[in-house]
Amino acid sequence: MMDHEEAFELLPAYADQELGVADALAIERHLRLCGRCEAQLAEQAALRARLRAEGTQYRAPASLVQRIALDVRARERPRAGFFARLRDRAGSGLGVLAQHQPGLGAGALAVSVLALLWSGGLYLALPSGTQRLTEELVASHVRSLQVAHLSDVLSTDQHTVKPWFNGKLDFAPSVVDLAAEGFALEGGRLDYLDGHPVAVIVYRRRQHPINLYIWPGAVSDAAPRVQERQGFHLIGWSAASMNYWAVSDLATNELDTFVARLRAKP
Repeated sequence: MMDHEEAFELLPAYADQELGVADALAIERHLRLCGRCEAQLAEQAALRARLRAEGTQYRAPASLVQRIALDVRARERPRAGFFARLRDRAGSGLGVLAQHQPGLGAGALAVSVLALLWSGGLYLALPSGTQRLTEELVASHVRSLQVAHLSDVLSTDQHTVKPWFNGKLDFAPSVVDLAAEGFALEGGRLDYLDGHPVAVIVYRRRQHPINLYIWPGAVSDAAPRVQERQGFHLIGWSAASMNYWAVSDLATNELDTFVARLRAKP
């Protein structure tokens, strides 16, 4: 049971829907018993609604616009690749804008150019979809180890673990017994990744836990691909329109063996 102090600290994250499934469920259980936390959550919701309704937008002062415009002119140099194309397209677009809006000042145009270039830099700096997913997977794996919450259902019996997910997900995850191959089934839990709930089947190889994440996907079949993040190894693949990711600190060859034995099972 989550205590009051811990729940109180997690209320802002709960209100912003930033918690994992396990923590969110623990907060909800606590809220049913704690009037103080329930009142605090209501206050946070009211404040957020008020800011959304009464928030004020401020116009940048002319001195700031002028400084930015001067800095853009001083720093503007020909660049290759993406930024050169972005600058050319921005320049032509802003030229058309200036023709149709003759009253638009040079400072405003310069600020617009800076905003476009900055947006382009952010675009290039954004991680890919696979990178974001693997970072989420590793964070979930580490979180499960730190809070000693590997499993919501503890069982070495696949016929106990698989039915536990009934009614909790809109799909039926496969649960395979690999004890004979040296990978003991320990249980399962719910988690939340990439914007949707997922099933996690937990295995263990000696002292090394393996989290196997499963959720429906658009790709019917994709060969296993290996990733490494923060000292952990990940192998992801798709089969029968389901996504699978195995995460562990096992050596790559042992995790490869786990995936191969799992995929060989009907």
